[in-house]
Amino acid sequence: MSALCLPPLSLYIHIPWCVRKCPYCDFNSHQRDEQLPEDDYVRALTQDLRLDSELAQGRRLTSIFFGGGTPSLFSADAIGRILEAAERIIGFEDDIEITLEANPGTFEQDKFSGFRAAGVNRLSIGIQSFADAQLKALGRIHDGAAAKRALATARRAGFDNINLDLMHGLPEQSRAAGLQDLTTAIDFGPEHISWYQLTIEPNTVFYNAPPELPGEDTLADIQDEGHDTLEAAGYRRYEVSAYARGPRARHNVNYWEFGDYLGIGAGAHGKLTLPANDEIIRQWKTRQPERYLAAWQGPGRFANPAIAGREPIEVPARGLEFLLNALRLTDGCESALFSERTGLALSALNPQWVQLQQRGLVLPKERRIGTTALGMRFLNDVLEAYTP
Repeated sequence: MSALCLPPLSLYIHIPWCVRKCPYCDFNSHQRDEQLPEDDYVRALTQDLRLDSELAQGRRLTSIFFGGGTPSLFSADAIGRILEAAERIIGFEDDIEITLEANPGTFEQDKFSGFRAAGVNRLSIGIQSFADAQLKALGRIHDGAAAKRALATARRAGFDNINLDLMHGLPEQSRAAGLQDLTTAIDFGPEHISWYQLTIEPNTVFYNAPPELPGEDTLADIQDEGHDTLEAAGYRRYEVSAYARGPRARHNVNYWEFGDYLGIGAGAHGKLTLPANDEIIRQWKTRQPERYLAAWQGPGRFANPAIAGREPIEVPARGLEFLLNALRLTDGCESALFSERTGLALSALNPQWVQLQQRGLVLPKERRIGTTALGMRFLNDVLEAYTP
């Protein structure tokens, strides 16, 4: 065993409400028809963070990510108050990355300048597609024209670090339509594109009533030609579904390098390293927004009442947990991180790593924890070698 080291610390903030639940979405999101309980939720988030703050163990935040749901439904003032509380309670690194997920609807666009003034310096816009037919099939409430306006509005608001979320393999999508979406996105010049295939997840409308999706050959053509199109435009793939020709997503890279993150808000998850106890823990908060808000009613508290569960990542499982994250990175990660962030010796990866290296699927682990190009194509095979 090696000594655990404290990795960088991020903060995930969950805003659970949406205008309408999309039929493919399996996130903790809830349709809200009446006025959002914005002030109550900001107070709850602040208390949540205050009671979790000892887990920071003196670290400042390297990144913050507002996810959802639809965080852009909140006012710029509310987002600013949350950020002020986070800086006061935990503290920020000088170059902190602060990302907010936003929908392209006109209501959200009107607030982009306010979000920028509040301290958000990275905007992640959920475009999904520029084609009206595909957007309708996905249950989105914006159209292609609104998506294009959102990108222009974000630039005018002063954002110089923008991610576009874009999906392919959509219902009845042709190869040409899938590639057209990608070309349109590239033409707007975002710094980052998250480009991933639609998957049908349990507990969704699509799972119970599956749409007609493109065949395997079409999916493969879109994937291969789309990758080449992105690379030719200067976007380098650095993770399974992430391409950048500007800054990489620091918040997500911290996840993939098995860093630490606090999670506040309804259903938020966190992963924390406790070197003094030789522990790595996961904890999660009450999932239902109403119950999460109700947990904070009453006098001041010393224990966090919103914690729904906490469990350790047991020592035998740490190696696989690390690989499940780090091997998503096309370049892998520095070998030293494995021992620093799992407390395991590098030799704990043997004998499977040696066998995978002989098959040409992984790099020599003494040089880097990562796959070869072939290994990235067959990543599931690599990970299955470590699955009990």
